[in-house]
Amino acid sequence: MRLLSWNIHKGIGGRDRRYALDRIIDCIEAENPDLICLQEVDRHVGRSCHDDQPRLLARYFRSHSVFQPTVAARGGSYGNLVLSRWPVASRHRITLRQGSRKPRGAQLLLVESPEGPLHLVHTHLGLAERERRWQVGRILGHMLFRSADPHPTLIVGDFNDWRNTLAADVLAAGGFQQVTQPISRFRTFPAWMPLGSLDKVFARGTIDVRHARVVRTSLTKTASDHLPLVIDFHLR
Repeated sequence: MRLLSWNIHKGIGGRDRRYALDRIIDCIEAENPDLICLQEVDRHVGRSCHDDQPRLLARYFRSHSVFQPTVAARGGSYGNLVLSRWPVASRHRITLRQGSRKPRGAQLLLVESPEGPLHLVHTHLGLAERERRWQVGRILGHMLFRSADPHPTLIVGDFNDWRNTLAADVLAAGGFQQVTQPISRFRTFPAWMPLGSLDKVFARGTIDVRHARVVRTSLTKTASDHLPLVIDFHLR
């Protein structure tokens, strides 16, 4: 099974600042993932031609679609999107907003994969370290998260964790192991000259990760300001 996680920057190139959702689609299609986790997805926003990106992407990939708008933006919104080749048995979204900071959120999905139920948590965390630690603690302590404890779990997304402090702290305490390590091999931002390992995957339970990598191509380096992650895994 294959999962792709990517901050698509609303479909706007990181260097040329050109909106071109077709570049995002081409990059994803080349990897042929079963699960697609995208951050910063626009819906009805002027900068992206008022496109309904969740609908367009779901239609193109013929996938089950779960969208979580988190930020209002000029008559529309943007947020987190999961596309799944397989049915989604349950779906929840929780807010991770702390005080007056930028709204953030997490999606909690139970995916009916051909190898059994998979608990998939998809998120985009804040810019401040204390904020991120609080957000991860809120996810792990939430009753909707804990209700899926018996299932193998992946937490994926844009963690904005430049110093990689969450891996050995709150996530390790929750029983999660970092898939995207060593971080020197998983630098994803900025796409054209990656310095930071901001996009991460953590696993807990009976998950056998066969391979994890950053997709570095001429197209991924121009399509967004982040590079995508791909992991191949099985449920034991």
